[in-house]
Amino acid sequence: MTLKLEASERSAALADLGARKWSEVEGRDAITKKFKFKDFVEAWGFMSRAAIVAEKMNHHPEWSNVYNRVEITLTTHDAGGLSALDVELANELDVLSGWNT
Repeated sequence: MTLKLEASERSAALADLGARKWSEVEGRDAITKKFKFKDFVEAWGFMSRAAIVAEKMNHHPEWSNVYNRVEITLTTHDAGGLSALDVELANELDVLSGWNT
C-alpha cells in the first residue's frame, strides 16, 4: 500500500511542484494543474501519452478536457491523500507537456 507523504516530504514536494504551476486543491489532499495546448489534437495527444504513463504506474489521474485545455488532479485514494506516486506522475506529466523543454 502506498503511504501519504509525511509533512516534510509534502512541503518539499509542494515547493518544487508549485514552481511548475501545480497547486493544492482546496478542501482536499490533492494537487491540480491546468495545461493549455495549441489545439485539440495536441491536447488529445498529451492525454494519450499521459494515459500510457499512468497505466504503467497503475496510478490514474482525475482529468477533464475542453478543446485545448486539460485539467489534471492527482491524489492517492488508497493512501487518503498526496503520495510519492502523485509527485512522480506530476513530474512525468510536466515532461510530456514540454514543461522541461
